[in-house]
Amino acid sequence: MSTRSYQGCWTCKRRRRRCDNTRPTCQGCARRGVECEGYEVRLRWGSGIASRGRYTGADKPLEESVPPRPKGRQRDLIREKMRLEPQGQIPVKLDVMSPEFGEPVCLKTAREEEEEVIFNEFLKNGINVLHSTTARESMLQPRLPQLREESDALYTICLTFQLSLSNHHSSQFLEYFDTSLRKFRSELARSTSLLDGTLTAGLLLCSIGLMHGLPWTMHLEGMHNILQSHGLSDGASDSGTSTFRSHLLEVMGVMDLPCFSIGRQTHPSSIGRQSSCIGIWRRYCQSATPRRGVEPVSGLPRTLLDIFAGIGIDTTEQHFWDWAGEPGSFLQCYLWEAHRLAGILSLRRHLRSVRNKDDHEICDLSTRQEPNSCADATVLVTRIMANMDALRLACTERPTEDAFIKNAVLFPIFVAGLEITVLAENPQCQKAIRTCTFGSRQDEILLSLLEEMWRRNDPDLNVDDLARERGLEMGLL
Repeated sequence: MSTRSYQGCWTCKRRRRRCDNTRPTCQGCARRGVECEGYEVRLRWGSGIASRGRYTGADKPLEESVPPRPKGRQRDLIREKMRLEPQGQIPVKLDVMSPEFGEPVCLKTAREEEEEVIFNEFLKNGINVLHSTTARESMLQPRLPQLREESDALYTICLTFQLSLSNHHSSQFLEYFDTSLRKFRSELARSTSLLDGTLTAGLLLCSIGLMHGLPWTMHLEGMHNILQSHGLSDGASDSGTSTFRSHLLEVMGVMDLPCFSIGRQTHPSSIGRQSSCIGIWRRYCQSATPRRGVEPVSGLPRTLLDIFAGIGIDTTEQHFWDWAGEPGSFLQCYLWEAHRLAGILSLRRHLRSVRNKDDHEICDLSTRQEPNSCADATVLVTRIMANMDALRLACTERPTEDAFIKNAVLFPIFVAGLEITVLAENPQCQKAIRTCTFGSRQDEILLSLLEEMWRRNDPDLNVDDLARERGLEMGLL
């Protein structure tokens, strides 16, 4: 009976035969007519990683490549691992070797891997909520790696934004939101000049607030103050301003428009102004000659935004009626027409609120801006909802034509819903408003405000006061 050979050729070892150790080939293999594989030393795992024995974890069988064993008894190490695992602090692998230096490298923790999944989801889907036009290339996405270098808070805020898209405030979202606030405020306090990364982080934080009714205009004020202190001059963007910085200023300008916010808080820096609006669009974005094209966040032509920015200053109904429009798709035309008509209702609502004040100078201004059109609120509401219904049906029939245009429907729908006298007489309009919403957390909050307005049926009830009673600071973007 043959016994296993421990010193023979590789062929005899594998076949478990006795070997005579004849070199260079053994006689046993020669007699049997098989190829002798010789006696050379073999390193079996090559560039892989040994899984057993004293070389466990090593990528080569050298003494210096053997990773050191963690200090402590095995049972104590296991207990420590079980204690850290629920907190997401246990590394995925603790004993992987650095290929360059041969030293142990600690890879990502379970929490970091989870955050990477959330961030990738933000890049894939969440970022699409931030604009209302189907652009071939997002201005934000390709710049994120560079912007993250400029802002420590930006990555955490991106994660918070993705988590905020849930309809409910989870404990995870609240935790990340608190961290985002702390990081951004610290970063803003240290800013000597507002870099694009910090400005992007602040605008994302404002977006989270305006979607969930959380305070956000304080961040807008803070960023504006820093920009002003570093020479941001009135007038359209300078020729030296980058395209992306001009885009960020436009986003700030749209967020700052009073008609696109509900329950906006008045901050100390706004004392002396007629409203809490800073006036960013007219001061930094609106040029002397009309600029064409569509602003991507609102989905509206810049020429129409110029008119919205003048509400409460020099815009009259006639400006809205005289707006010639711009070339666009059928879906865009539905959207822009609804916004134009909603702008007229928004202007009238502003004038009604002004008349209730004791400021005679302001009342005189409102008198000079009396409507020049005979179109009453019922006609305007009906036309707005007709355009919104046509847009809804078109999006259903052609879902890929302009996938993100539905992000821009909140303003005309909400403004139409504020005409409570009209809606009390036309219940079908209330049903249409409920149908045109898309079920987001922002939709739910705004619809609850409208439902309360309809229930009270008080024409003198101010929706901003109602929102402030609930501690809400909403946006209609």
